[in-house]
Amino acid sequence: MCQLLSRTTCFCPRNMCTVTSAKLNYMIDAHIQDNNINQARELFDDNPSSRNLVSWNMMMTGHVKHYQIEHAHKLFDQMPLKDTVSWNIMLSGFSRITDSDGLYRHFLQMGRSGVSPDDYTISTLLRTVISTKLDVLVPQVHALALHLALNLSVFVGSSLIRAYASLREEEAFKRAFDDILVKDVTSWNALVSGYMEVGSMDDAQTNFDVMPQRNIISWTTLVNGYIRNKKINKARSVFNKMSERNVVSWTVMISGYVQNKRFMDALKLFLLMFKSGTRPNHFTFSSVLDACAGCSSLLMGMQVHLCVIKSGIPDDVISLTSLVDMYAKCGDTDAAFLVFESIPKKNLVSWNSIIGGFASNGLGNRALEKFDRMKRVGVKPDEVTFVNVLSACVHAGLVEEGEKHFTSMLSKYGIEAEMEHYTCMVDLYGRAGQFDEAVKLIENMPFEPDVVLWGALLAACGLHSNLELAEYAAERIRKLERNHPVSYSILSKIQGEKGIWSSVNELRDLMNVKHIRKQKASSWVL
Repeated sequence: MCQLLSRTTCFCPRNMCTVTSAKLNYMIDAHIQDNNINQARELFDDNPSSRNLVSWNMMMTGHVKHYQIEHAHKLFDQMPLKDTVSWNIMLSGFSRITDSDGLYRHFLQMGRSGVSPDDYTISTLLRTVISTKLDVLVPQVHALALHLALNLSVFVGSSLIRAYASLREEEAFKRAFDDILVKDVTSWNALVSGYMEVGSMDDAQTNFDVMPQRNIISWTTLVNGYIRNKKINKARSVFNKMSERNVVSWTVMISGYVQNKRFMDALKLFLLMFKSGTRPNHFTFSSVLDACAGCSSLLMGMQVHLCVIKSGIPDDVISLTSLVDMYAKCGDTDAAFLVFESIPKKNLVSWNSIIGGFASNGLGNRALEKFDRMKRVGVKPDEVTFVNVLSACVHAGLVEEGEKHFTSMLSKYGIEAEMEHYTCMVDLYGRAGQFDEAVKLIENMPFEPDVVLWGALLAACGLHSNLELAEYAAERIRKLERNHPVSYSILSKIQGEKGIWSSVNELRDLMNVKHIRKQKASSWVL
């Protein structure tokens, strides 16, 4: 028997001493709990004769916990024996990386291998297929749960409620709730959340009021539901009634204000949170920095940045990206770039923030340089990236460059152009005085232009005094939004420049009759 100095140190030569399965599992688990996944794997590999089913499952769990799904998958394929727990670990791994296709394939293999799913299996499957192309499977999974009598459990029942709510099938999630044998606060919370999801706020409130017991999650669910349904004042009213609040409750309410562009209310609530002694997390700071960006409060943003540093929260991509966005939107692109460079593992959102930041501050060439660098390091652009890139081309006056990127969206990346992309291109052509190209693009659009796109064209007409096209664009705006001030003010400007004062006076009289106020200066695009 080897003599152990610690959990893992042994006097015996490597591969010469044997530990019991219980001891091996204890040591592997200790390393996993300490986030020492490599040491855990070394122990697992060095003791093949001591492994049992628990050892295999434990090691797979460690890899899944560290997002090492390929390592977990290889172990799974090598397992001499698999039980329901083994399959569930592998399914949870696919769920963790939101690979719904991989999860579904393995779920089918699980059935073919003769291993019966349990309530955890069903819940994992339901949770992963929500809001994916596989959400059509929800009724079939429900049928399987009924067959196995798993729908009676709180775990599966609550998952079914959330799944049907995402499909907006109110009657179905009500039946799923009724089927739960012993309802607890979790199932009630799921029901309230489900009603909020489908916009049935009165039913959500009624069920909240009759809940046998409530916890802090119940209250936060109701607050979040009102926020999602654009009832921000009602959300604050519920928030004020909470006898206990945690960091999630505060963050949800702050984020709600930001989503509704009530940035000063978000900042005031953050100060109240600070005074309450609740410690913010990186999600809180991210929302608060978004509020600073929204109201262009650089001073407040710098103070929040200092709070982030003092909080001792480790730097993470979420809070650092929010700092990039805040500094860029407040006009300090140098600070934004410094923070961006400090992000050790930049993700797509980080790149979009710095590209968009340079573009919105008129630094088109720098934005395009960052886009090229992003592609070189292997990050694939998305729809937001191309809005920022096309906006950069607008600010830099790079028509051919903009055309190249617009074309590459579909041909190279498979991204369909949306309204914002077309608006950027119309703005790009219009500012360059290439009105024939702008009109041709509009005529070939797969959907009807909106007010913002016509506004971009009208603004370009004002820049080049193109009265004929301006009148057409203004007419299209008025059809979509009858009394939009820009359709009158820019036309009046062009007519004045051309000396058609009778038309100018007619437009001004019409604006007075319709009580249309002149619009303050703004941009139609980024």
